[in-house]
Amino acid sequence: MANSPSGDSVTDRLVRILETFTPTRTAQTTADIGRRAGLPSSSAHRIVNELVDAGLLERDDERRVRVGMRLWELATRSSHALRLRQAALPYMERVQQRVREHTQLAILEQDEALFLERLSAPDSGANITRVAGRLPLHASSSGLVLLAFAPHDLQERVLAGPLARVTADTIVDPAALRRTLAEIRTLGRVVAPGYVDEVSTGVAVPVRDETGAVIAALSAVLPRDAETQFALVELHRAARDTERALGYRR
Repeated sequence: MANSPSGDSVTDRLVRILETFTPTRTAQTTADIGRRAGLPSSSAHRIVNELVDAGLLERDDERRVRVGMRLWELATRSSHALRLRQAALPYMERVQQRVREHTQLAILEQDEALFLERLSAPDSGANITRVAGRLPLHASSSGLVLLAFAPHDLQERVLAGPLARVTADTIVDPAALRRTLAEIRTLGRVVAPGYVDEVSTGVAVPVRDETGAVIAALSAVLPRDAETQFALVELHRAARDTERALGYRR
């Protein structure tokens, strides 16, 4: 890939442009994209125009730029995440119907918990998670499960910090976090009261692939003082059913 005068590769500039879009920032002007990507105005306009021509980005009626359907199409072809979501969705729907609170599916992605799906009832409680959103591994119930079964070097990298305090109850002491991760591996679940949202308790369990490796976390977000056992039973059941749908047999 050719470099720009600043030394950035074409790939680097493309990625920086795409990364300016977030779950809450879905439409931007080209000028805003260039500013957030740290690109000169001329480069931003040229690259955005090329991406629009290719269908990877698109412009709305107000001339703002959005992620294009072509990018979504390419991203979902032969996608492991899509296969996982499709396998889990029927069982997530069952959990959501029975527990009547937020039900979520997350995977490990670049040292964070990336959420592939979230189901909610109209009367579900507070929840800051969004589909395609991310949460810190040490602060979220899904993240803690993923971290507990992650490769050793990733665990040590996270434990080395810094561990951001999201709420007063977030685990920010490395020794306490290490003990929590060991407990999760032993029990196969986590209960995280107030770790990422003071009014909620997250509960999560692992999902394994055909080799037995943990590939995802299924979680529910309950009111802070809610009983957790029923939700955990339903999540474990959903995780086992998802594993069978993926071809994993115990």
